[in-house]
Amino acid sequence: MADLRRFGAEAAFIVSHGFDAYAADSMEGALLRNAGERVLIKIATVVEKLPREYKAQFPNVDWVGIMRMRNLVAHHYDKVNDDLMFRALEVRIPGLLTALGL
Repeated sequence: MADLRRFGAEAAFIVSHGFDAYAADSMEGALLRNAGERVLIKIATVVEKLPREYKAQFPNVDWVGIMRMRNLVAHHYDKVNDDLMFRALEVRIPGLLTALGL
């Protein structure tokens, strides 16, 4: 769970730069986007390894959606939408951590 907390902090750091910086057509923007994609992949990797019994305690968490996002980012990067990714970093990840009491 410490990993999820740390990755949540990384997501918050990325989001703290704002959407304009994240979506900028610059090397800085590219770095923020790449970092955001990596954070989502790392979170999904941790989630994938959580025991089924643990996940069952949180039926309102979209476990499947987390894995789908990971697959999109990792395997279909050409279809990744900056708005969707930023929203996941800004809303979905903090929501996950809150739901898990982290």
